Amino acid sequence: MALPAYDWIDFHAATTPNKRAMFDLASGRDFSYAQMNDRVARCAGMLKEKGIKPGDRVAFLCLNTTDVMELVFGCWRIGAVCLALNFRLTPPELAYILNDSEASMVLVDAPFAPLAEPTKGLTDVYTWMMTDGVGGESDYETALAAATPIYDFHPQSLEDQCLLMYSSGTTGSPKGVIITHAMLEFTASSAMRLGATGPDDVSLNNMPLFHIGGLNVTALPSIWIGGTCVIMRMFDADATIKAISNPDLGVSVMFCVPAAYNAMRASALIETADFSRINLALCGAETVPEPLINWWLAKGITIQEGYGMTETAAAGTMLLKSDIPDRIGWAGRPLMHSRIKIVDEEGNEVPRGTPGEIWFKGLAVTPGYWRNPQANAESFTDGWFHSGDIGIMDEHDYVSIEDRVKDMYISGGENVYPAEIEGLLYELEQIVEVAVIGLKDERWGETGCVCAVVKEGETLCLEDVMSHLEGRLAKFKLPSHLHLIPELPRGGTGKVLKFELRKAVPKALGL
Repeated sequence: MALPAYDWIDFHAATTPNKRAMFDLASGRDFSYAQMNDRVARCAGMLKEKGIKPGDRVAFLCLNTTDVMELVFGCWRIGAVCLALNFRLTPPELAYILNDSEASMVLVDAPFAPLAEPTKGLTDVYTWMMTDGVGGESDYETALAAATPIYDFHPQSLEDQCLLMYSSGTTGSPKGVIITHAMLEFTASSAMRLGATGPDDVSLNNMPLFHIGGLNVTALPSIWIGGTCVIMRMFDADATIKAISNPDLGVSVMFCVPAAYNAMRASALIETADFSRINLALCGAETVPEPLINWWLAKGITIQEGYGMTETAAAGTMLLKSDIPDRIGWAGRPLMHSRIKIVDEEGNEVPRGTPGEIWFKGLAVTPGYWRNPQANAESFTDGWFHSGDIGIMDEHDYVSIEDRVKDMYISGGENVYPAEIEGLLYELEQIVEVAVIGLKDERWGETGCVCAVVKEGETLCLEDVMSHLEGRLAKFKLPSHLHLIPELPRGGTGKVLKFELRKAVPKALGL
């Protein structure tokens, strides 16, 4: 018998109606749970009046705003699925996602009107709605004001889908990750069981809400527990420091990728910043450099590294404060609702301390990819999800991330899949063969390097590569380096040995 899902907002509005739920830094909008409940009710009513039915996909193409939070919970109230769109993508990339998901509606933040316009013509989406993201006059606000509120929660089970987030695959085609109510319930409860946060905490949400890390590391868990979300339009180092230092906001929980912690460290404001109220500083999306953790530790901030994926709703492992500094460099132990094992190429569990692929199982793991049976068949074995990451688990269950089975690298917290870039580069007549790898970068964590074999008598420069890719790929996917070589290293089966490139190329480029 399926267990029912419940309406978080309705519960908090009934139990703590006057508690601050959300504060929008850009506009100063301040919503109690009672006020948020009314806004969500109007959003739900607006969606229904637009023809949205249970199971329909409703997308947002927005900077961070309380409007996104209202849309998420408004969708859930009528049983719809909220679809997160990465605003760094190009129109063709966005159109692929909208068409593959068969989205019915898109909420567009005003800054992205120029991006939405060419995207519209490439899709079958019939409803596009504009918001200015800061509560000003807009189609969204007009529609909410005119809507008949819906306060009743459409019956749903914990196993029902509530979110859809796309993650590019190794073949270059994005895959829709199904996220259920259960995944969000159990990721939140796993963190709470570690004493990580509570209803008195205030989370600063400055990472993109279209990412599972931005949405489900701080924002959704804060609402789940009945805490407060402070929403920042987008990350800015100085603005983040000012928000954390503001006693009126009382920020106590933060999550940033390493590049953001680095940016704050470089800010002129850091020397006078007041981080005394921070009791939970999380970091993830990529391996956190030990010098960065030690620098913040000297400032009195204990950065707790975690490891998760969109397919695990960002949950997997986490370090405790008590693990630091002894366990710096590790990604922590499995959370309560996450089971992890390390396996060899045949799927057999390896001895502790031996590298292997990380497999996940548990209540926080996706049931599969959206309408993609081939990806599901390749990614699951007896209910275990193949992460594609190489890790080690020691005798105390601590996990360290060693490498990636897949070639994906992470630039500024964004996943970049080389196959997508390589496919486009093979269109260049000068190129015989090409491989894209990620190289360490002080600012972004990793950045792309094109390793190319060029036809005899032809030339190729980075400008040629960039001009070919610009406008076709999001900026974070554009490579920063070009390395020309006589041939790509290959193994006995003919597969390109990218690990050899990752070792040799930095030396060749003097990095």
